[in-house]
Amino acid sequence: MMRSGKWILLSLTFLVVVAVLSGCAGPVKRMQVATPDMVSTKPEDGKSLVVFMRPSGVGFGIQSSVFEVKDQQPLLAGIVAAKKKVTYQLDPGEHLFMVIGESADFMSAELDADKTYHALVTPRMGVWKARFSLKPIHADMLASPEFDEWAQECEWVVKTPESDQWARDNMPSILSKQKKYYQKWMSKEASERPRLLKEDGR
Repeated sequence: MMRSGKWILLSLTFLVVVAVLSGCAGPVKRMQVATPDMVSTKPEDGKSLVVFMRPSGVGFGIQSSVFEVKDQQPLLAGIVAAKKKVTYQLDPGEHLFMVIGESADFMSAELDADKTYHALVTPRMGVWKARFSLKPIHADMLASPEFDEWAQECEWVVKTPESDQWARDNMPSILSKQKKYYQKWMSKEASERPRLLKEDGR
């Protein structure tokens, strides 16, 4: 009976800790917190814009880095801490995005010009630290209260020269994870690989 009571107490304590941490904002490193007037939230003429947001506080001590993979070369879109969001301008068409934590994960996209798209950076438990995935926010979610809550909870950050220097310094590790985990991602059924669709833009 005593063991059962201790197990219940430990379980409740764990749930409380998770609940508390899920509301925590992560430390901003190698990025700059920005006011809304510092951020271009609309695509430039003829361009597409993707907003990567991380509303969950889970794994708040670990930052996630998001890249566009172009001709097999990772281009840093931004480093996204918990409760933060970043914009990324790019040409319309087919694209591949990657998020790095303990591992790498991917999301494909087909983007229209002059439209804004959204994707979630979602944490999950890893072996030594947090892992992350990219989850497209489809058109039917854009008018939901949940989406509005995510947008309000996340603070804007923008890249700095230190952001790009970090990516250059860590490129061997980034490329190693890209090679290893892209093969695993491609081995999944197409329906299991996340994808932003043209109609998800607005």
